[in-house]
Amino acid sequence: MRALSQLIDVEEPAWPELKETLDTSPVSVEMLPLDGDLGRASILQLQVTARSYLGAVALHCGGLLVDNGWLRVFGSPVSGAAHGVPSLARVNQFPGTFDPAWRLETGLVVAHDVLGGVFALNGAAPAVAGQPGEVVYFAPDSLRWEALGVGHSTWLAWVVSGALDEFYADLRWPGWHEEVSALEGNQGLSLFPPLWSAEARQDISAASRRAVSMRELLGVARDSCRQFAGVDPGFLGAM
Repeated sequence: MRALSQLIDVEEPAWPELKETLDTSPVSVEMLPLDGDLGRASILQLQVTARSYLGAVALHCGGLLVDNGWLRVFGSPVSGAAHGVPSLARVNQFPGTFDPAWRLETGLVVAHDVLGGVFALNGAAPAVAGQPGEVVYFAPDSLRWEALGVGHSTWLAWVVSGALDEFYADLRWPGWHEEVSALEGNQGLSLFPPLWSAEARQDISAASRRAVSMRELLGVARDSCRQFAGVDPGFLGAM
């Protein structure tokens, strides 16, 4: 178990490089204000160093709103001053105080998108898909987890590179920027017919959309997965 100083006082910390990547991103990236105490508590509980992108985000950033807020990457935000975006600690139910016995064996939820998609970093014993240390995605249009074949740092650089346009090409509609920008960070969009239906796949722009809490959206996704796919997707993040 490493002390906080061993995690943050490191050679070649990742934040300067990551900050430059964020500042030069071709898509909109809003960095949320940081709660420094929460950041230090989070990196201590995670037991990752500031040399990693994961540690850098937890320690130096309140979170990221990427592509007009379509994707919310979790960090350590100031309470009540970050568009309602929850913290990495809250989403993953970190203990209230440091607990050396606490572990995330299956995975760490690192981001949500507005449609109820979930990006998670696999732990030592993945419960869903992929290998330890690999980022996986719960796709609300297929109700299954997909292994992305990359680690967290490569994934985060990819997220802010402009690649989301292609990744979500079949799940966006004319005017989505305005609808997404109007949401709070703890809200998502519920579509009817649902994303996984044949009707939505044929013409997503014709689906009706309404803003709902992310808690509701993730709950419906999990229930739908159980009912229609016959499996429990597991933990999708606490809101």
